[in-house]
Amino acid sequence: MDDIRYCAGRRRVLRFAGHNHPFMISNERPSPYGERPSTFGRQPYGDRPPRPHVEEDTLKTETIQIERKTFIFTLKENARGRFLRITEDVNGRRDNVIIPAPGLEDFRKIVDEMAKAAAEIPGKEP
Repeated sequence: MDDIRYCAGRRRVLRFAGHNHPFMISNERPSPYGERPSTFGRQPYGDRPPRPHVEEDTLKTETIQIERKTFIFTLKENARGRFLRITEDVNGRRDNVIIPAPGLEDFRKIVDEMAKAAAEIPGKEP
């Protein structure tokens, strides 16, 4: 039985003397942290009430398409102040990053540094 090999991934293949024999390894294990409370039929964050709606004014919006991703930059304002919301949309799945307006200049500096480094640092050869 010295010809036993395992393949990566959830579905494993055991190889005996040139013959493949599939078997499954269960990922079902008890959590060391106990059971997670079910959210079925309840608020996702326990019994807290939902947050109240906050009025937001859109001041400016720009959109850019990079490869398969769409980025939407929206400058907004609400009672707490101004902020930039960056939305990444990939095939309908959206993620947001919110940067308060007082941090935009520092954010821009870091993005500028990263763009400069991406242009100057040579890429790895495949």
